[in-house]
Amino acid sequence: MRTIGLIGGMSWESSAEYYRLINQQVRDLLGPLRSAQIVMYSVDFGPVEQAQHAGRWDDAALILEDAARRLQAGGAECVVLCTNTMHLVAPRIEAAVSIPFLHIADAAGLAAVEAGTLTVGLLGTAFTMEQDFLKKRLAGHGLSVLVPDADERQAVHRIIYDELCVGVISDASRQVYQRVIASLAARGAQAIILGCTEIGLLIKPQHSDLPLLDTTELHAQAAVAFALQG
Repeated sequence: MRTIGLIGGMSWESSAEYYRLINQQVRDLLGPLRSAQIVMYSVDFGPVEQAQHAGRWDDAALILEDAARRLQAGGAECVVLCTNTMHLVAPRIEAAVSIPFLHIADAAGLAAVEAGTLTVGLLGTAFTMEQDFLKKRLAGHGLSVLVPDADERQAVHRIIYDELCVGVISDASRQVYQRVIASLAARGAQAIILGCTEIGLLIKPQHSDLPLLDTTELHAQAAVAFALQG
């Protein structure tokens, strides 16, 4: 089994989900007492979040480059960045190490194509919805990507940072997301990419009339596939 390297902490709420999902999948595949070989470096989200909202992406990249190098030095054989937003600096992280970087958008894009879903709605932080780093990667898989309107994007973003990242799960916020999903469906979305690793804590398949592509779950699956291949 190859050793999976996780860069976590952004937020630790979703990083804990990565750990759970990866180990559950390994157990299901290999047997009840089997678990994944994992090295995790969990960063302090505070400085990263401050850099995000100040537009200091170089500062955030330096933190994650250092984390990736520490993972490789600790025996990791791949890097899994446990956040969608910070894939904005994925090229910097990839360049910092010599081990494979498993990109979260590739996991989601491949799953969408396999499901025959070519028009997707994307939910995430404002950075993820408004900038091209994830949308362009998804488009490379042949997907057409729709995002919510400006007011909806603001609401989705606020709920992520003010609630989900600190473990708050609210029925009222779930209803906000359901309205946004309905709006994307009306515009032609065939499925919804949960493009923030915390959204799956709030929105489950039973909460959506459209199929959900949860990037946390799909990224975890990609990590397990890497660990067990060969």
